[in-house]
Amino acid sequence: MTQSRDRLTPLAAPVAPRRPHAFTTHGITVTDDYAWLKDPNWQEVLRDPSRLDPDIRSYLEAENAYTESLLGHTDELQKKLVAEMRARIKEDDSSVPSPDGAYAYFRKFREGGQHAMYCRMPRDGGAAQIVLDGDQLAAGHDYFKFNQVRHSNDHARSAWAADTKGSEYFTLRIRDIESGEDSAIDVVEETDGGVVWTADSQGFFYVKLDDNHRPMQVWRHKLGTPQADDALVYEESDSGWFTHIHESSSGRFCVIAGGDHETSENWLLDLADPDAKPRLVAARQDGVQYSIADRGDELYILTNADDAIDFKVVTAPLAAPSRDNWRDLIPHRAGIYILDVELYAGHMVRLERANALPSIVIRDLASGDEHAIAFDEAAYSLDTHGGYEFDTSNLRFSYSSMTTPSEVYDYDMASRARVLRKREEIPSGHNPADYVTTRIMATSHDGAEVPVSILHRKDLARDGAAPLLLYGYGSYGMAMPASFSANRLSLVDRGFVYAIAHIRGGADKGWGWYLDGKREKKTNSFDDFAASARALIAANYTREKRIVGHGGSAGGMLMGAVANRAGELFAGIVAEVPFVDVLNTMLDDTLPLTPPEWPEWGNPIESEQDFKTILSYSPYDNVAAKSYPAILAMGGLSDPRVTYWEPAKWIARLRATMTGGGPVLLRTNMGAGHGGASGRFKRLDEVAIVYGFALWAVGLADQPA
Repeated sequence: MTQSRDRLTPLAAPVAPRRPHAFTTHGITVTDDYAWLKDPNWQEVLRDPSRLDPDIRSYLEAENAYTESLLGHTDELQKKLVAEMRARIKEDDSSVPSPDGAYAYFRKFREGGQHAMYCRMPRDGGAAQIVLDGDQLAAGHDYFKFNQVRHSNDHARSAWAADTKGSEYFTLRIRDIESGEDSAIDVVEETDGGVVWTADSQGFFYVKLDDNHRPMQVWRHKLGTPQADDALVYEESDSGWFTHIHESSSGRFCVIAGGDHETSENWLLDLADPDAKPRLVAARQDGVQYSIADRGDELYILTNADDAIDFKVVTAPLAAPSRDNWRDLIPHRAGIYILDVELYAGHMVRLERANALPSIVIRDLASGDEHAIAFDEAAYSLDTHGGYEFDTSNLRFSYSSMTTPSEVYDYDMASRARVLRKREEIPSGHNPADYVTTRIMATSHDGAEVPVSILHRKDLARDGAAPLLLYGYGSYGMAMPASFSANRLSLVDRGFVYAIAHIRGGADKGWGWYLDGKREKKTNSFDDFAASARALIAANYTREKRIVGHGGSAGGMLMGAVANRAGELFAGIVAEVPFVDVLNTMLDDTLPLTPPEWPEWGNPIESEQDFKTILSYSPYDNVAAKSYPAILAMGGLSDPRVTYWEPAKWIARLRATMTGGGPVLLRTNMGAGHGGASGRFKRLDEVAIVYGFALWAVGLADQPA
């Protein structure tokens, strides 16, 4: 909130005009009263938000004013929350330097700085050098976000990409590291932000976004030439596939990785050959996914081929990598999901998950011996960091839990020696012993056991009276890690229980857990979330109408569906950038994500059954004349993923249809996209709005901290 409104009478809720738009598909007629909130020139709005239709802008601003007036009494609380969360941030924090040749590269922040500085230091000692100053580059922009920053192989230049509107159109620039100057010629517009340097450091590959904001083309840029002279090296013809690039494990290739949510295909570009043509690894086959790592003349491939639902690792000769030549190295093991493989000169590292708990498995490639790194807490997060160097025995990984701040380790894969390189510092103080993290299992409607990770203060009374925030996502096979978040302590220290429901649609319990929560099985995600809420009530952590549901993007769709199906359990719902207008979005094949997401949700254009399935649960289409909990929807005007009109239409229909409960609020960030505000402290303002709403929904907003 920008102003204190402690004594301000709330404004009247905006009423969106009904302008019925009817359409018929598969013989079924649907009427959309609020379709007019979608600007016909939305592509231009992404590039220039000032071009938004004035009527639509006026409505969104009226909704913002209403939300601010209604939550105005939480203004001082929000300021207190921001101060608390900021006090837990080490303002001059820096990452552990990552070695590469003669230098080690790292990221750091200055005291009070919103954006990162990218730096390097000589590996043998010497002063650190700032390569890119995010605060300086962000000056004059309301929004600024880095994507990839990648130094050239000769360490003379740094390629960097930034978005200044929130629309995820990234501009690539090349900086001379010694002079600190960016090339005026080497500027590449409207990319996805990724970059891979050629071996001679005289050029790079990038992916250009098309007019529908889709990454479909890979281009080669030669230093010292304009973008108009760049060479197209690969073009994807299927609008349902997205294309991205990355450097291979050894640094020998640029990998062109394409796919949707079910199928993938990879091509290799030899970085030592400026005129290289892409070489296909294995042709796409419906339902088969794979990713590759290289070592010498052999490829290591992570794949679900041959019904390996939880994935396996195969090898193939580089000279003949087609699927006929794949040989199992790590066979499929049901229930042990292989998330990722990292390859080094002498070792292979697997990140695995079983029953929502991760582990790291290290294999000596010469002997075949394996050992694992795991931890003992009931719920925790574990991740590998990769690095620039291939010929090394050092693995960097991080560990945290909901009570334990992040710890970064260097691990010698040969000697098994572990060195703590960094522990997340909480300047205002944090004692993990004051908190408890645990897990329960919630039984869903069909008997599925859903893990729920829980954080609360050690002195919590389990009397069923505590307010509880329940977070969920449940889509795309993305797992929700039980990791540390200093921000959450502002709720937990006020008596909240914080819980994460590891519902189907995510891959928390393996890839089959994901498959059991997509397309025609999507409603399992919603039922799992409601079952998690009921299990927490049964375990005496909380009770009905003391729970606040929270989710974003596809998790916002979850929030909308749960509000329709089990709203009686909740005091409040927070839906950030919520994907709630599922049917209309999946029917519009001009939107950036629609064709690639048909495998996830179904294609209602081609399939009558998919149309009916989506129509049956789409939150916007299932708003009913019933009582709803208080709802806060948060959107971003320049969001290319979940467009601003989805939450706007949803709130308009809710307000016009519901018979009680509420209120329902819409807050649109008029200067940001999918990720909300840029800048590490500006983002806290939005977190404080969410937490202020959550405290208000359970009646704690006006109590002293």
